[in-house]
Amino acid sequence: MVRVGILGIGSYLPAQVMTNSDWEAYCGASAERITERTGIKKRRIAAQNETTVDLAAKAAEDALAKSGVARGDLTELIVATDTPEAFAPDTAAYLQARLQLGEIPAYDLAGSGCAGFILGLSLAASRVRDSGGKALVIAVELISRIMDWHEPRIAPLFGDGAGAAIVGESEHLEILATYNATDGSGADALGLEVGGTRAPVTPERVARAEHKRVVLQGERVYRNAIKRMVETGQSLLARTGLRAEDIGLLIPGQANIHLIEAVAKGLGIPLERVVINLDRYGDTGSAAFPIALDEALRCGRIKPGDHVLMVAFGMGFHWGGAVIRY
Repeated sequence: MVRVGILGIGSYLPAQVMTNSDWEAYCGASAERITERTGIKKRRIAAQNETTVDLAAKAAEDALAKSGVARGDLTELIVATDTPEAFAPDTAAYLQARLQLGEIPAYDLAGSGCAGFILGLSLAASRVRDSGGKALVIAVELISRIMDWHEPRIAPLFGDGAGAAIVGESEHLEILATYNATDGSGADALGLEVGGTRAPVTPERVARAEHKRVVLQGERVYRNAIKRMVETGQSLLARTGLRAEDIGLLIPGQANIHLIEAVAKGLGIPLERVVINLDRYGDTGSAAFPIALDEALRCGRIKPGDHVLMVAFGMGFHWGGAVIRY
């Protein structure tokens, strides 16, 4: 069996910081209530001249620099995003040109929310095991550009950011196992419904800001997220023969502090071994995983021999996870 791992990891966060107090001044959402309800205190917001490709390219350049991999050695590009550069063609096409990569396969994974990076990592690992090469996996979200800033229940939850991982044959940050699943009966619980063929954009819908209205059935999503992320973690522990005490670091989806606490408790992993970055960055969707992994490596939170468990849950419902050994 070919051993596949992450050769380099990079990230990018926009410079502009928006605090809860800023949101309170903007749309009346209580700063104290946001923190109490979500654990979020601030987030990064992309500049007006930044697009999805700008964020993704900077994360990719960071990963390339850290890995020492030449861009000419990349054999595939996978972009996980729910905030594409354009409706069509896909973001991967624009990014392939921006990074001046060869005429390699490049494609988007869209619509799975926080689960996008894990799915991309799984696909990249299987492609490397099957055909060799090196795949660049990017998760990027520029959610501030598509949401309704006047919706106090939704707008303060999100932040912008990007992360990138280069996957290839390696024992460094070895990918021991991955897991992905879907239950489409939850598709109506979370998402942006207007803009497709079911509900096309019309002047009337734009006037009512429906094209930026995020559907969120909070209790239903919360309940399913805990259940599925705990199940994913337990499944991966069983497949790898590991126990909760063998996990040096848990990286869960960064949607809500209470959700993170519940997942950690369900898996029997103490909070001191859990990565939490939503207090500084908000919910950056699937980009939260490579951002968190990059920070943990730079800060020395991951030691040689440590196992890292990632568990994700996103709209769709899609969910998944991965176990990585440093």
